[in-house]
Parts: sequence; structure tokens; C-alpha cells
Amino acid sequence: MKALIVTASIVLSALLLCIAWLAFFPGDAGAPVISVAVSPPPPKPPAPPPQPPKAAAPPSIDLPPGFGLNPARPQSAPGGAPAGQQQQAGTPAQPGAPAPGQPATVQTVAVPPPVVPPPGLPPPPEEETASITLVEIPVPELVEESQYGPLPKVATDGRRPIDVYARPSKYAVKAADAPPRIAVLINGMGLSDGATAEAIKGLPAPISVAYGAYGRNIQDWVAKARAAGHEVLLQIPLEPLDYPTNDPGPHTLLTTLPPEENLKRLQWLMSRFTGYVGITNLMGAKFEPTQASFVPVLEEVKARGLLFVDDGSVKDSVGAQIASTIGLDFATADVQIDAVPSPDDINKALARLEAVAKEKGFAIGIASAKPATIKALAQWAGQLQAKNIILIPVSAAIRSQRQS
Repeated sequence: MKALIVTASIVLSALLLCIAWLAFFPGDAGAPVISVAVSPPPPKPPAPPPQPPKAAAPPSIDLPPGFGLNPARPQSAPGGAPAGQQQQAGTPAQPGAPAPGQPATVQTVAVPPPVVPPPGLPPPPEEETASITLVEIPVPELVEESQYGPLPKVATDGRRPIDVYARPSKYAVKAADAPPRIAVLINGMGLSDGATAEAIKGLPAPISVAYGAYGRNIQDWVAKARAAGHEVLLQIPLEPLDYPTNDPGPHTLLTTLPPEENLKRLQWLMSRFTGYVGITNLMGAKFEPTQASFVPVLEEVKARGLLFVDDGSVKDSVGAQIASTIGLDFATADVQIDAVPSPDDINKALARLEAVAKEKGFAIGIASAKPATIKALAQWAGQLQAKNIILIPVSAAIRSQRQS
């Protein structure tokens, strides 16, 4: 035991001597000193700007089939720039917006196809009674939308309804060596479906037809007449001597009305259907001799590129004088074919019509859409070729007359 204590004391004394030695003799003072550079920690990145709150999604809407929601167009703000592109001075741009000077996102917009111009006018047939396809109606460039409906007008390139809607004829120009020519206009179409259908089917295509404004399904009947090759006119009611005892309709043009009121009535009448080359009268024994009332009407007819056919029933009409002054395509019928509707009187009237055509080169006859008249005209027209007489549309007779 004593030996163990002595040994421990010796070991402890040795350790104390070593510590003392190291304390007084630290080692070589010329040893190199190593310095360690410590870099400062990198700065923290700036916090991102607060994002604007997202707009609530629009509620879902159940729409009927075929419907959809279209984005609203950008409205122009003062100065002409779209409102979506304007920004107040000093206001920072919104996140995601293009910086100044950078092009904005371009949106693709579907552009509708260009409007196809109407087809060219068909050439005149070699034979006047030959089958021909007329221009499809309406021609958009010849239509003016009004408060009453579609009105005829002159196109920006100068085309007129009288030129585009007419049945083509090689006799529309003056020809010194042309045979006698006769034009026939059938009035009162559209009042009776049976008579209207019989006139369209039973009469030669060069015979022109006029529809009143009060019939049923007039536009459909006009299309059928043109499909058969007939050119079409509009028949308008004018004040008779015994008005209102004899009343031709609620939109009759009257001498007691101011011109602007008559023009409103005229435009209402003209808006009932499209595809006609001109106007003809229904009655008018009091209206047509009254220049103050008739002048504005014929001026409106001319301004809209139409012709006017006077049925010849008003002997003291001033229509021809007004038309000559304003340059309107105008003609007065030479013969009223069925003024007396008996077969013998109709045949006599047709003979007079032939005589006028041989005397002055052409003649215009007026008839009504009555079954007996239609039958007589169909038989008469079949005999004209043997007499060397040509049946032509009313528009051709008027245009050739203007060149004389």
C-alpha cells in the first residue's frame, strides 16, 4: 500500500515538472503565424413586393346552346389611345405589364371575309323571248336601310336599279334598222294568287309586271316573276278625283298633304319589296295634274335610280313635262289594252298597239292581271314573230326612247 502511494506521488510530480517546463519554454518564436480571413455573410435578398389580391373568379353562367361570352372591346379614351393602354403619371406599372418602350402583347382578331361584289349583268339574249337568268336580288349596293324597310338607291359606282334589275335586251339602245317593238306592262300583280301565277307562267318573259304594295307575300311573288325572266315594277296609289269615295289605299299620295308627308308615304310604299326597276301609277286623276305635288315625287324616283311608267289614264298629267325637265327615265303608255275587258275590245286594242309600234318604232301597252286578259295576251304574243314585231321589256322601250 505504501508502495502504491509512493508511485502515484512520483507520477504526479513528473506531470507538474512537465507543465512548468512548457510554461517557461513555449517553443520556437520564429514559427510562421497563419491568419484566417473570415468573409461576412451574404446580404439577404430583398423581400418581393406584395402581390395584388387575385380577383374572384366570375360565377359560372349556364347559357343556352350557341351562346358565349365575348370580351369587351377596349374603349377609346380622350386622345385616341385605348383605355387599357393609358396609365396615370407616377403610377408604377402593374406586375407582368410590359415596360415602357417594349411592345405590348398583340391579340389576333378574326377578320370577316371581304364583301363579294354582285355578279356582272347577264348579256342580252339573241332572241328576246329566250330564257335568261336575271341578277339575284337584292343587290346590297342598291339597298338603303330606312325606318320603313329597304329602299332602292344608286350605288356608289353609279349603278342604278333600272340598269341592274332590268331584263337585258339588245333593243335597249337606239337602232335605226330595228323592227317594230312593243312593250307590255301587267298591273295589279299580287292581288290574286291564281291570276299572278297564271301571268308569270303563261306570258312571255319580255312582258314586264307591276306589283302593288298591299298584296301578300309580295317579295316571294317578285322572286318567282324574276326567276321566270320578267322584270318588275312597283305600282303606287295616287289620289283620284273622287277621293275618298274611291280610296286606293291608306298610303295614297294626296294633293292635300305637304310634300314631305307624301315622300314619307312614297318611301313606305317603296320599302314593301326589292328588285324593281321603276314605278307606275294606280289612279291619280287629281294628283298627276297637280305640279306642286307631282314634282317632289318624280324627283325622288329619279334620285333613287328608277324609271316611271304612266299608265296613260290621266289625260292632263304633267308627268311627261316634269320628267323632261329633271331628266327622268319616263314614258306614257300608248294603249290601255283591257280598258274594256271584252275579248273583242282587247283584240282591237292590241291591233292599235301594233299600229303605233309600226308608226314610231315602238309602243307601250298597259293591261291588268285578269285571267281573260292574260289568255288574250298569250295568244297574241305567239303571233308577233310572223308579223315581224319584237316583244321587249318596258325598261328597254324607255331607255331606247331616251336616246331618240
